[in-house]
Amino acid sequence: MLCIGLLFVIAMSPGLLGVKERLNAEYYFFLFLSVFGLVLMASAAEFLTLVLCLEISSFSVYVIIPFRRKGRGLRAQMEAALKYMMFGALATGLTLYGISYVYGITHTTYLNELATIIPGLISTSPMLVIGFTLILCGIFFKMAMFPLHFWAPDVYQGAANETTTFVATIPKVGAAVLLLRIAVLFGQGSDLLTLIISVLAVLSMTVGNLSALVQNDVKRLLAYSSIAHAGYLMVGIAAGNGEGLTAVSFYITAYLFLNLACFFVIYHLAPQGSNIRFSDIRGLYKRSPVLAAVLAAGAVGLAGIPPTVGFMGKFLVFVSAVRQEMYPLVILAVINAGVSAFFYLRLIRAAYTRDTEKQITLHLSPFSKCLGCVLVAVILGMGLFPGPATDLFGQAMKNVVPLASALQ
Repeated sequence: MLCIGLLFVIAMSPGLLGVKERLNAEYYFFLFLSVFGLVLMASAAEFLTLVLCLEISSFSVYVIIPFRRKGRGLRAQMEAALKYMMFGALATGLTLYGISYVYGITHTTYLNELATIIPGLISTSPMLVIGFTLILCGIFFKMAMFPLHFWAPDVYQGAANETTTFVATIPKVGAAVLLLRIAVLFGQGSDLLTLIISVLAVLSMTVGNLSALVQNDVKRLLAYSSIAHAGYLMVGIAAGNGEGLTAVSFYITAYLFLNLACFFVIYHLAPQGSNIRFSDIRGLYKRSPVLAAVLAAGAVGLAGIPPTVGFMGKFLVFVSAVRQEMYPLVILAVINAGVSAFFYLRLIRAAYTRDTEKQITLHLSPFSKCLGCVLVAVILGMGLFPGPATDLFGQAMKNVVPLASALQ
């Protein structure tokens, strides 16, 4: 999924309109280097290697954020890069501190050894719970989850549209991979850790959705949306069963394609790499029916409305929590999903509202039209026929989970 996402990001942004032309080669280099770190992380077998791979990916992104053209002013992208780097340094420090706790108690950093030690130890060791909570901080940072979410709106707004597309999608998939690999270690072994994850999930959903309600800049809206979706994702982790972990895999894949659809529209609406506001979307169905359809599919999916993949992702995550009788968490998540529908539907209303001003028709290349149709087909296809994807992710989780009991 990391490599597929990278291919879509590159295909969606021909010409790198928002990036300084003399830095195009370096931009692609750091883009590939970031994904390279995430791919290594997905197959790492030891905690310190995981952190090292995560840092390779993070530092590459720190570098490319200031590559934006000066159209919006130099200060915005520099501020975004500094905020991203400072929060990243804080998250890495907390993660390494948590690893030191886990290593001090278990005397190992290898995941296969931890898988045999932690299930019987985590319920009786509060320090181990603290260690895992600190380790999760690094993941919370990459996912823009509360309380390490403050960087997201400014980075989304300050970075070039191409860079924001990457930051909003690929690192989130990588963070989900890391989250799944760590989640299978503790499973349902600690009620305290499950409570901490559940509380943070609710706070992330609530803060993200309420903040998104008042946004007019579309990229800032999607930034707060990502904070909320990180909370939905953690509902499956809190469930702690194999069904929940499979649902998380499906959800992050759905989130990848839904965000790609939204940023596909943003990129083609801003030929000079500027930020998009709601006023820029009005009358889009007249200027480009393809872009309007892609935006509608992405927004409806993010809102969790059937028959899109977003609805199926939320359904699977919520069902996994219901199976564990986590009714208060599911109720709060459903309420938040209802709140989020308001600002997602605002995007659709703007796109299909007649604009009184005469606007120029947007001409897309045949390749861009095909790419938009592919995104819509994936969003609807995985929503209508989720079986093959869930079977694939279920099999993948059986390979990831080292103990068969973890899937019971």
